[in-house]
Amino acid sequence: MRGKFITIEGTEGVGKTTNIAFIKQWLDDNGISFINTREPGGTPLAEEIRQVLLSNRDEKVCSKAELLMMFAGRAQHIDQVIEPQLAQGNWVLCDRFTDATYAYQGAGREMGDDLIKDLETMVQGDMRPDLTLILDVPVELGLERAGKRSEPDRFELEKTDFFNRVRHAYLSIATNNPQRYKIIDASQALEHVQLQIADTLNSFLQKDHNG
Repeated sequence: MRGKFITIEGTEGVGKTTNIAFIKQWLDDNGISFINTREPGGTPLAEEIRQVLLSNRDEKVCSKAELLMMFAGRAQHIDQVIEPQLAQGNWVLCDRFTDATYAYQGAGREMGDDLIKDLETMVQGDMRPDLTLILDVPVELGLERAGKRSEPDRFELEKTDFFNRVRHAYLSIATNNPQRYKIIDASQALEHVQLQIADTLNSFLQKDHNG
């Protein structure tokens, strides 16, 4: 039995770290063997690419260079980690994946979807996540939360308009494909957020058991 691939998406400050910890506990409680990984990153080479992508620098980073680095890291991640784990029957829980590229580069950087679709096909073939949870909060609230966390990286220094485009893209993606995506209202109290997540995961697991 091939494992399931679950991705967690959202803009800055939506609570991915806290809620991924909750999902890991849910997987443990249900006796599911899994690994937790992230993008960009997930392998030593891909983590080096992450450092290059997130570091603040004086040189302006060309949007196409940024996009290609994202997919270079993703190709390595899929080859070395995601695909082998799924093939062994383990579930893979990933903090961001290609939907982030559509949201951040496609919408945020205003590159559009065409080039991303071509790269997605080249790097992934027909591999897509089985379930994607999009944690959603209003941009101002997310940035306020993120600002309390740590020094901003290169992406977190973007203007509010950039993040509004990212958020809108995520919501559009989810609306257009409700079978795979679930929008989680992450602006609520944490217990309510995690109730939504648990309900979604329980339904997904039940559907999986029922074939």
